[in-house]
Amino acid sequence: MIFVTVGTHEQPFNRLIQCIDELKKTGIIKEDVIMQTGYSTYVPRQCKWKKMFLHDEMIENVRKARIVITHGGPASFLMAVQMEKIPIVVPRQHKYGEHVNDHQLRFARVIAERQNQIILVEEVNRLKDILLNYDIIESKMHKKMISNNEKFNVEFEGIIDRLFL
Repeated sequence: MIFVTVGTHEQPFNRLIQCIDELKKTGIIKEDVIMQTGYSTYVPRQCKWKKMFLHDEMIENVRKARIVITHGGPASFLMAVQMEKIPIVVPRQHKYGEHVNDHQLRFARVIAERQNQIILVEEVNRLKDILLNYDIIESKMHKKMISNNEKFNVEFEGIIDRLFL
């Protein structure tokens, strides 16, 4: 199953919802799709959907999903990462009237570059190729949440060890 969430921001994210619905219609996506459409005005015809899910329902959908596709809101994609999933992140963009600015895009770029735990898709026309190759792409990425505190402690421990050798 593929789970898609666009979050709770009040501007529509029709670009993503419509793209996924079309990929399901054309048979590119063969498995079931469940969408949280939020304030989007496009009504999916090929996928199961609900405007909003309760928090527990969101967690359950992410847990059950083989693939999670999310907007660029950190709470949404980090939930998937914490469950050791590699989410496809499609940030909302100001130029499409999906958000007030491009903070989702900028933040997702940083996370994709530094952590290698999300698949960043800036333009939905790339989703077809990403979905067709998801298993290959996902297999080369970090599934475990990378803790900066843990990295710091290991490096600090190494410094202490070298001081006393």
